[in-house]
Amino acid sequence: MTRSFCMLLLLAMAGCSGATGDGAAPEGDAAGQGAAGGYVECVVPRPEICARDYLPVCGLRDTGIRCVTQPCDSWETKTYSNACTACADVPVYGWRPGECEEEGIVRRE
Repeated sequence: MTRSFCMLLLLAMAGCSGATGDGAAPEGDAAGQGAAGGYVECVVPRPEICARDYLPVCGLRDTGIRCVTQPCDSWETKTYSNACTACADVPVYGWRPGECEEEGIVRRE
C-alpha cells in the first residue's frame, strides 16, 4: 500500500513539473507585451505541486488594480524560481525565461 502511494505521488509530481503553459501570450494583451514580449501563457488548471528546480522565470502578474484613465498600473513583473511556481500563483498571466530585468509595475503609456 505504501509503495503504491509513493509511486502515485511521484507520478503526480512529475506531471505537475511540466504544467506551465504552451501558447504565447495573445497580441495586444492588457500588459502591452503581446507575443513580442515573449510571455508563455499559464494554462488552466493551475499546478498545485511544483518541483524545487531553480530555472528562474519572469512572471507577469495582475495587480488587481483597475483604472478609468491611462496609464494604469494593473500589471507587474516578479521573478519566480521556475515556470511551475510562477503559474501556481493565481494572479500570474504568463512567464518568460530568465529573471526579470526590473521587478515591479509595468506601465503602458
